[in-house]
Amino acid sequence: MISSSFRLAVLGIATLCSAAAFARVEVEAVQHKSGPMLVAKVSEDIAPGDYDALMKGVLGHPGKFARKIVILDSIGGSVPEAIRMGRLLRETGFDALVPSTGLCQGTCVYLLAAGRGKMVRGSVGLHRPYYAHGDSSRDQALYKGVRYNSAAYFKEMNIPPSLLEDMQRIDPRQMRVLSASDLARYRLAAGK
Repeated sequence: MISSSFRLAVLGIATLCSAAAFARVEVEAVQHKSGPMLVAKVSEDIAPGDYDALMKGVLGHPGKFARKIVILDSIGGSVPEAIRMGRLLRETGFDALVPSTGLCQGTCVYLLAAGRGKMVRGSVGLHRPYYAHGDSSRDQALYKGVRYNSAAYFKEMNIPPSLLEDMQRIDPRQMRVLSASDLARYRLAAGK
């Protein structure tokens, strides 16, 4: 359970971060009254190179942090890149936040799933990802010679298989916005 003071701190940081213009991935250390925090922001399309930017940002800020938070405001993008980024976020102990002004749709859900703690104040939307080589590639994407399996990834993140099943039912040109009960059922947000 996430404490109310932590929620207020995160929302304050999200407000500060939303005022600045960000590239797709930005990581910075901030001082908060609860202690030093590492804040990452992922916005726009998730594309090849974003994992490297995230890794560089994390490695560029060594040390202990009271909290690590990734702020999500992304329309999705590359499945393999999102899986790589999600694993890095989980391994390095990030919580995930979709701020009230944010949108997390498509493959951004992979990053939300990776958060150790999850808070959703904005909108989260599902649809089947676009695949460059057609839908036959959807179950196992080949990226840089490595296979990426979405079902195995969500299992690793302790997300129910019904999330992927439901994602696959929604045409890439459509969007299903998740309700609070959907978010809880898919384990994408803590109860309010």
